[in-house]
Amino acid sequence: MESHIEQALGFAAVTAQVNGASQGSSGSDWTGRVLDLGTGGGIPGLVVAMALPRASLVLLDANQRRIEFVVTAVARLGLGNHVTVVRRRAEEAGRDSTFRSMFDRVLARSFAPPAVTAECAAPFLQVGGFLLVSEPPDHEADPEDRWPAAGLARLGMSPAELVLQGVRFVRIPQEKLCQTGFPRRVGIAAKRPLF
Repeated sequence: MESHIEQALGFAAVTAQVNGASQGSSGSDWTGRVLDLGTGGGIPGLVVAMALPRASLVLLDANQRRIEFVVTAVARLGLGNHVTVVRRRAEEAGRDSTFRSMFDRVLARSFAPPAVTAECAAPFLQVGGFLLVSEPPDHEADPEDRWPAAGLARLGMSPAELVLQGVRFVRIPQEKLCQTGFPRRVGIAAKRPLF
């Protein structure tokens, strides 16, 4: 559990970075909008919410049981003033104008393979925002191997950048708005990945 918390604190630190530099000493003054894609049991979303109390977070997951747990955790931790919990498929929420192009950051930890994660995340991001994904601890290769620039460009994203913040992350900037055809229908990204 300690390694999950350390990783989540790494998410918080990188989330609050602006143009590669931390805003303020702790980043706790950062006021952006964050989506935790496939929040599961609330890690990293709940930890990020506690570390960045001025940020607005949406914790998104399709599983009812997980969402019920996270709703209870948000209430017990007193985070309801800046955290919203949403039960919905990422592919559906990404086409909804309530969520589309509304976030500065999208966080993903163990969500799906790279192509699926990128396709589900890009529609949520504003231009200038970024997707932040934790990389497997044993994966030492160039980010281009898992996150090819040509595939990311189809989603309006720039090439992936490796970030070391206690653990390995890739940061993928959103260079232009994602095309309206993405994300594709539920299940299509996994059956026919872009890369």
